[in-house]
Amino acid sequence: MLKRLAQCVREYKAPALLTLLFIVGEAVIEAIIPFLTARLVNEIKGGVDMGELLRLGAVLVLLALSSLACGGLAGFTSARAASGFAKNVRHDLFHKVQEFSFENIDRFSSSSLVTRMTTDINNVQMAFMMMIRIAVRSPLMLIFSIVMAYIMGGMLATSFVVIIPVLVCGLLLVARYAMPAFRAVFRKYDRLNASIEENVRAMRVVKGFAREAYEKEKFAKASTDICADFTRAERIVALNMPLMQLCIYANMVFVMIVGSRLVITSHGTVLEVGQISAMLTYGIQILMSLMMLSMIYVMLTMSTESAKRIVEVLDETPAIRAGDAPVTEVRDGSISFSDVRFKYSAAAERNALDDVDLQIASGMTVGILGGTGVGKSTLVQLIPRLYDATEGVVRVGGVDVRDYDLDALRNAVAMVLQKNELFSGTIAENLRWGNPDATDEELTQACRLAQADDFVRAFPDGYRTKIEQGGTNVSGGQKQRLCIARALLKKPKILILDDSTSAVDTRTDALIRQGLRSYLPETTKLIIAQRVASVQDADLILVMDGGRIVASGTHETLLRESDIYRETYEQQTKGGEE
Repeated sequence: MLKRLAQCVREYKAPALLTLLFIVGEAVIEAIIPFLTARLVNEIKGGVDMGELLRLGAVLVLLALSSLACGGLAGFTSARAASGFAKNVRHDLFHKVQEFSFENIDRFSSSSLVTRMTTDINNVQMAFMMMIRIAVRSPLMLIFSIVMAYIMGGMLATSFVVIIPVLVCGLLLVARYAMPAFRAVFRKYDRLNASIEENVRAMRVVKGFAREAYEKEKFAKASTDICADFTRAERIVALNMPLMQLCIYANMVFVMIVGSRLVITSHGTVLEVGQISAMLTYGIQILMSLMMLSMIYVMLTMSTESAKRIVEVLDETPAIRAGDAPVTEVRDGSISFSDVRFKYSAAAERNALDDVDLQIASGMTVGILGGTGVGKSTLVQLIPRLYDATEGVVRVGGVDVRDYDLDALRNAVAMVLQKNELFSGTIAENLRWGNPDATDEELTQACRLAQADDFVRAFPDGYRTKIEQGGTNVSGGQKQRLCIARALLKKPKILILDDSTSAVDTRTDALIRQGLRSYLPETTKLIIAQRVASVQDADLILVMDGGRIVASGTHETLLRESDIYRETYEQQTKGGEE
């Protein structure tokens, strides 16, 4: 785990190493200062001239300023190194997620990925800063202080060594009970973020059903649960501070009593007043070092779980990858399914698709009908390799989709979903997702074909109108038409419309289909629809049920041969309603 995260330091190795150098300098200087202070006290006690006093004082001031400079520079370089490290982790994590297939994202969940890219990275950033700064300074100060205490106080300093094993045992016990609590907290953070994301996305539904009170209660319960777990963990962690202070202050009392007795009984021959003052100073330094180590320990206890969660994503193998020598050009829009079966996970009890055999020539218009949950969307998602078939082969342009370069394949396929997304920015910027180099004339043409030009021009700013996050300031029908225009700008070899005209009226739907026929005559078009009218003019219509293609043919053929198709058609026509 540490090795994997260390790879994210990269160009920030120099400030990280400089931090270590400055910290070593600061620790050495701070260990020397009490030694010189003790010498100054003893010189004053024995009588010293003013010149010597000023010289020692000047040396102490110079050392203090040097220590201050080292500490300040270490703070600057550590901040730069830690911030840069966090930036690289965030970069690597985001780029890794972009490689994920839907299968990988389903495994982690979107809310968990957001938590890992925010809260977990912040925890790891703080831990990294502590490791290159305090985690170096505190052990050095502890060692230097104990060594100098031996030099100044002889065997009296052994008492400092005795208390360290006691504190280490205490910290290990704290970690043993605190780690499971912190681990549980992070899992609950994922669930809380999922609840928040769901609530914000479905805010209109919440308000439409007047369920604000219910959502508040649900959130309060999840938040209280996290609070209780954190309180439990913090109570355990808080025990290390009283334990540490008890040991250190008991040791200082011991030094005061025994040291004073030695000064008095030996008349300063074994131990002097200056040495006792230095021993007390080193005792405080040891106390501060142990306090800092305990803080580091707590932070590392928390961040270890965060680091594991981050590395879990970084080490995840994308479920979908291109072959060793991927094909980089899609010849045409022909599609074939050969004995294809698919299920979303190995643990699934049944296949989402079963025994699918299908041949679609390039340029054909194919309609797909069926009830909810019969596998229509699953079928078309195998074409651009959003998922891979569990069994069988899917071919595009005569080539197995697994042999294509992913960018090449997906650039040749455009999908318009029922619930497509618009991004923050202008309408023009959203449309240019389909073609970054599209001219204003091409934008207008695509919008006319998608029946979007009229309502876009009705906005005060036209194509420069700002779209809010998620497209919340346009209607469902307007969003679908903009998404269709975006797909048309791509000029793909295969165009998939997954129930993407469900929010528009039948007249607009007919105009859009007419525009598709004239604008993209050589493009293979797959149209998933609930209305028979949306697909009855298609070259081939597929009827799906239970993950299988149960009937196929033209409108007239299916009216004669398919009970499902005929029943659907009759229900949607005037005669059927009567």
